Amino acid sequence: MAGLSALDRNDMFEKMGTESFDLLIVGGGITGAGIALDAVTRGMKVALVEMQDFASGTSSRSTKLVHGGLRYLKQFEIKEVAELGKERAIVYENGPHVTTPEWMLLPFHKGGTFGKLSTSLGLRVYDFLAGVKKSERRTMLSVEETIRKVPIVKKDGLQGGGLYVEYRTDDARLTIEVIKAAAENGAIITNYAKAEHFLYNEEKQMIGAEITDVLTGKKTSLRAKKIVNATGPWVDDVREIDGSKKGKHLILSKGVHLVFDQSVFPLQQAVYFDTPDKRMVFAIPRDGKTYVGTTDTFYDGNRVTIDITTEDRAYILDAIRYMFPDLRIVEADIESSWAGIRPLIHEEGKNPSEISRKDEIWESENGLLTIAGGKLTGYRKMAEMVVDKVVNDLNNKGEGKFGFSVTKHFPISGGDIGGSSRLEQFLEVKGKEAVHLGLDEEQGRKLAKMYGSNVDAVFNYLQDGKTSIPRVLAAQLMYAIHHEMAVKPVDFFSRRTGALLFDIATVTAWKEPVIAEMANLFGWNETEQAHYTKELEQEIAVATTAVEL
Repeated sequence: MAGLSALDRNDMFEKMGTESFDLLIVGGGITGAGIALDAVTRGMKVALVEMQDFASGTSSRSTKLVHGGLRYLKQFEIKEVAELGKERAIVYENGPHVTTPEWMLLPFHKGGTFGKLSTSLGLRVYDFLAGVKKSERRTMLSVEETIRKVPIVKKDGLQGGGLYVEYRTDDARLTIEVIKAAAENGAIITNYAKAEHFLYNEEKQMIGAEITDVLTGKKTSLRAKKIVNATGPWVDDVREIDGSKKGKHLILSKGVHLVFDQSVFPLQQAVYFDTPDKRMVFAIPRDGKTYVGTTDTFYDGNRVTIDITTEDRAYILDAIRYMFPDLRIVEADIESSWAGIRPLIHEEGKNPSEISRKDEIWESENGLLTIAGGKLTGYRKMAEMVVDKVVNDLNNKGEGKFGFSVTKHFPISGGDIGGSSRLEQFLEVKGKEAVHLGLDEEQGRKLAKMYGSNVDAVFNYLQDGKTSIPRVLAAQLMYAIHHEMAVKPVDFFSRRTGALLFDIATVTAWKEPVIAEMANLFGWNETEQAHYTKELEQEIAVATTAVEL
């Protein structure tokens, strides 16, 4: 069985060059992760490479919702709403530790995008199409009830509100858990490994790729019967390597989110509200913070370090002041921020908010399968569609005999707790266990919610004794390195814990001992340690200053 230890990463890279695979996936975001899990659980021999860290692109920079697509009702994309709603429930059941039901308030004002009748009807249709369970169906609120839920909401012209359920997630951790599940079932997976060139046979059909280890410069040739391009915003770059960028192409849309401490933005109830320009924006409480987003503008800049402009910040701040006028939020109140880019399939003459988020699959003459578009919520179904195509091709060529997808009822890593109905009992038990390990019950519950059924492995690292880092943080670090292929300090603070966005105080307080611990474990020299320190400092600067780059 394969694993996902950073200390075994070099061995995994070497192994990729010595074995032949049924499927190579290029891209380690949520789409590539889902494809790897679907394929390996059908019995395929699977390899996955990611040129950065897992989830380092779009899959860690979303609004962090596994949602049913309420906004698509406005565009009459009925099928999309129905499919996303059903997939949302599946994602939740397979990984209840990384997905949480979140009641969302949709206030409506005189002259706004929604009125009382349209909100009531829209949410009722949404409940029906998305297959929302009875306990989570919409409730209509009076003006007084709406204000009780959100005392800081704009009262001028307020006519009431609609309460419905969305599902909040940690997008990066969801991706990591799916990646881990694929590795636990035998997939060979490596981050910081880039597909530089493709290999072809005499019939000009793709048979593999030249892979470069971005950290060491080592190269290897990986052989695979089928190759899937699941690189999100880099989809067209990979198609160019294949010489097959023809016809449809991507257009990128930027989404920016701002984070505030609840001392300045005291929100206890998530709100989905319209802006003066009739767009919709989320304001969501999380771990003592409130984050607000998102923007939706065309983008053609740097896809690794995405610039947050003065206009981006002003747009969100204006939206906040519009819906929560008593707060008087100013730019100095921004604690951290992030920007992500959505890879959309180009549609002439439409603005970003109007372009469909539907996924599409196409295949080049050389056999490269590309998946583009789509949403976080639909990752499992997208993966099933891609692997169905791979299975059909391999079976028809007599190169395998693979069956149907099993991921509909397949817990992701950490999700093996018996479904969402048993989550509370699980958290209670683990909270009490944590007390015997010297933690308080709340710390234990928080770790159990973060790592699910893998929390015992995290608890085990609490026993490791002396360290200059707080016990819980040290245990998380060791788990991230040994089980989640965290190679760099920024991997740990950003995508394994989310601290870079939602607990910046912990990052600034403990970055130096964390880096020292990693340097000792990986054997970094002074130059390497300085490099990774500078890299983390740059990420902190981007997250905390939101300066225009």
